[in-house]
Amino acid sequence: MTARLTAQQFRQLLEQRILILDGAMGTMIQQHRLQEADYRGSEFASWPCDVKGNNDLLVLTQPDLIADIHRQYLQAGADIVETNSFNATSIAMADYQMESLSARINRESAALARKVCDEFTALEPHKPRFVAGVLGPTNRTASISPDVNDPGFRNVSFEELVEAYTESTRALIEGGADIIMLETIFDTLNAKAAAFAVLQVFDEVGVKLPVMISGTITDASGRTLSGQTTEAFYHSLAHVEPVCFGLNCALGPDLLRPYVETLSGVSEAFVSVHPNAGLPNEFGEYDLGPEEMAAEIADWAKQGFLNIVGGCCGTTPEHIKAIAQAVKTAPPRQPKAAAHSFHLAGLEAFSLEW
Repeated sequence: MTARLTAQQFRQLLEQRILILDGAMGTMIQQHRLQEADYRGSEFASWPCDVKGNNDLLVLTQPDLIADIHRQYLQAGADIVETNSFNATSIAMADYQMESLSARINRESAALARKVCDEFTALEPHKPRFVAGVLGPTNRTASISPDVNDPGFRNVSFEELVEAYTESTRALIEGGADIIMLETIFDTLNAKAAAFAVLQVFDEVGVKLPVMISGTITDASGRTLSGQTTEAFYHSLAHVEPVCFGLNCALGPDLLRPYVETLSGVSEAFVSVHPNAGLPNEFGEYDLGPEEMAAEIADWAKQGFLNIVGGCCGTTPEHIKAIAQAVKTAPPRQPKAAAHSFHLAGLEAFSLEW
């Protein structure tokens, strides 16, 4: 097996400067206005159900398009690109009757991003580019019933989530991912299943990659969908010992700021943030421009909140370029020193200092 980026090497880079994550994949795909036939390609021309909207499938049917999006973000200054595998678990792929393709899509998404990153690294060996293998949240939640009349009902179990995440993690590693990223977490129990699967796969294959965990504050309540505050969410998953802990999606940088500050204040890991380009307008589009977004994030860097920063929904290479320029000279955040205190977390955090 080829040499991999180790957690120690990743930490050393994060101690030197703020790293740049890429921006939204879905936003870029939407600009191409693909139709059903484009998603199907020749291999899936006779698939029994509609597949339009299955963006992860495009690594098989439109690989050049996805590779070009990766290149645009790397040209804009990204150090890390995320695999196009956000919905590529067998659980989420069931919407398209494509559960059996999950492993293949994850593997190919990592291999595609790996190829493009290697192209840029070869041109600029002093600035290596990295692939973050993305494990999305799935379209089910283990903590909340989808039926308001039956609060005890669950449409997915912890074991089913572990099985799905195990398959995806193994394939991302096989495809060449440098980092495993648990992203857009709205349910901490889902994230624990993902983390359990990831660590189990590391043991099985004898490779331990750096892990990034990124949660989602769903609205102005300041909580995840399953009800946790930022601090409680952090303490619930700190045992995984990720290299980087962060927040992404749902909110723009203005509304996300207080939660970034909270996370920066409690995290003994490095901190990553990739917010949306504001909130969607009445047409579902994002109006916050690159310069306005970069100005908000420049202040985060000035306050010492950041180690990795990029963009989520609505962001483009232009946003990433402006953000990279805005934080170029800012020193990276220094992780909080380990306090070895006693922490508990339900919906809110409880910490006992001594």
